[in-house]
Amino acid sequence: MSNVSGRRATIIDVAKRAGVSKSTVARVLGGSPKISEEARERVLEAVKFTGYEPNQLAAGTRSGRSGLLAIVIPDVANPFWAEVARGAQDRAAVEDISLLIFSSDWDAEKEATHLRSLRRARVDGAIINPVADSFDDLGRFGLPFVLIGSSAERFPDTSSVGSDIAQAVRLGMGVLTERGHAAPALLLGPRSRLARARFLRAVHEHCVERDFDPALLPMEEAEYTVEGGREGMTRLLARKGPGHLAVFAANDLMALGAMMAVREAGLRCPEDVSILGFDGIPAGAFSWPGLTTIEKPGRLIGVRAVECLLDEVAGRPEHGRVYMPCRLIERGSLADLSVPTPIRVAAGR
Repeated sequence: MSNVSGRRATIIDVAKRAGVSKSTVARVLGGSPKISEEARERVLEAVKFTGYEPNQLAAGTRSGRSGLLAIVIPDVANPFWAEVARGAQDRAAVEDISLLIFSSDWDAEKEATHLRSLRRARVDGAIINPVADSFDDLGRFGLPFVLIGSSAERFPDTSSVGSDIAQAVRLGMGVLTERGHAAPALLLGPRSRLARARFLRAVHEHCVERDFDPALLPMEEAEYTVEGGREGMTRLLARKGPGHLAVFAANDLMALGAMMAVREAGLRCPEDVSILGFDGIPAGAFSWPGLTTIEKPGRLIGVRAVECLLDEVAGRPEHGRVYMPCRLIERGSLADLSVPTPIRVAAGR
């Protein structure tokens, strides 16, 4: 219930309503055990009646903690990063901690501005996906932090959480091989991004183990967006020879754009072109056909990153790199060429 005067309730209002001193209210809200149950119940009832909310900034000044964490992700519009942020937010809420969410939009200057804001806001710590894979200002950040994303692997002595990209790509390549697509085309991200190098390294290892030259795989480079995937797929289709084409896209947005390009070319998925995605965003379930993809555990990455950050804030040992395994989600965009097509025999008269 709000204060009848329309102003924000204070600790004095709570004390008057409960018939106790301000210090008693403060001890109850601080979780002190040296308070009678009867007084505790009166204070909590008064807090509920007045709608009093403690001043977290003032409490943080006394305790040295603000009760705020932050996460800086590269693209809040990308459903994968939104899932990471949601997982972090949910885990922080369990600890009654608020999470500030910033999007750098893959802009290093914007990221630097966000980090300066976090220092001024006195957050207790931050989860950061370094932009452009060149986040070299770690020593001067001045706050506990945990890194996420592929670029975090550049800092092996820093706590970080991310998908096991090697496991995920090898899983995808293995599925393609099992389904009869031994030489799939690759839709890759820009050369400036470390995620591309991680993806290609795992593809190379898969091919070498099978005595196959990875240089024979058709490749196209594009942005990690729907339009990027559409443009890259259009170029792949222009080079397409006879027979079935399989494509492994470096993220689901690119895969969905590739499916658009296939339709625009008058072809069908998966009858003419098979497409495998990488991320596991919800939109893949609503495409037609549904997108078969390797799912990265976005929400769990956010949860684990907050847990690691809370340990960092508390001064517990660093975790190093935490790798989260990925899994295959089967839908309808990947044809199985390993199964012979049944021979149709006309029925006799």
